[in-house]
Amino acid sequence: MIRTLMKTLLLCLCVFATPALAVAPDEILDDPALETRARTLSAGLRCMVCQNQSIDDSDAPLAKDLRVLVRERLVAGDSNEEVIDYLVSRYGEFVLLKPRFAWHTLMLWAAGPLALIAGLIAIFLALRRKRRGRASAEENVPLSEDEQRKLRGILKSGADI
Repeated sequence: MIRTLMKTLLLCLCVFATPALAVAPDEILDDPALETRARTLSAGLRCMVCQNQSIDDSDAPLAKDLRVLVRERLVAGDSNEEVIDYLVSRYGEFVLLKPRFAWHTLMLWAAGPLALIAGLIAIFLALRRKRRGRASAEENVPLSEDEQRKLRGILKSGADI
């Protein structure tokens, strides 16, 4: 009984763990090569409603319209680059899940590596400061005469308790 339940749960987990593709059967092209190109393009285009999903994964009506538009352009004979350029000219570069490398996106592309380098430098400096602090605390500096007198006084008063 438990074994059957575990198998059922594992099957459900496998089914629900797969990505949900929102492409409806009526959108699928008859030509497998064009459909593969359409899926490849759709996976790289952002749903303008969901914004963190590709149009291939989104159920939003606008995503469906974009999927249909991509397929129409491919059937019309456009290359992949022409389809992308058309959508970018119509919706802006925000429609691309992976933005193009250009001068106006340079900061976007450089931000990740710069943040990593800054973090590594900060860690290095913090460790260096911590080592210096520990080294200065471990130095044996002799007490002055005044400090020795005070220490003897404290120890005598503590011995009387």
